[in-house]
Amino acid sequence: MNKQILEDYIDACALIEETEKDIERLNKRKETIIQTNVKGSNPEFPYQPQHFRVAGCIFSYSDDTQLRYEEKLLKERKEKAEAIKLQAESVMNTAPIRIQRIIRMRYFEGKTWEEAAYQLGRKATADSIRKELKRFLEKDKVVSVDNNKMCK
Repeated sequence: MNKQILEDYIDACALIEETEKDIERLNKRKETIIQTNVKGSNPEFPYQPQHFRVAGCIFSYSDDTQLRYEEKLLKERKEKAEAIKLQAESVMNTAPIRIQRIIRMRYFEGKTWEEAAYQLGRKATADSIRKELKRFLEKDKVVSVDNNKMCK
């Protein structure tokens, strides 16, 4: 297990959410439509007054091109973040279940060592689960775990 994968997972999840919001804002800008009514008539005799509804966007062709390009970039960013997230989740599945739970509680949910130990139960203490995770990570060439983050 690589500590960078765990850090990337958290950032990838946050980036996916932020990018989805950016795409949503961009789509709202693209959907801005102006509507109005105008009067007109048939150009041939007999003239018949009619009302027409006219609708259109407030941006030009170049604006539309730019909005489409921005949307493409945002979708690429989201796809890359989702790929990193899936990679991290597949690596997590290689760890023992107890270690998966410790990592999820401590790093993904942001719980303290004490809170994670309480939730694990079975007489687990903050120091015991911290050391258990440290031993597991050292086995995979990650050197130490401090109270807040994993370090190489």
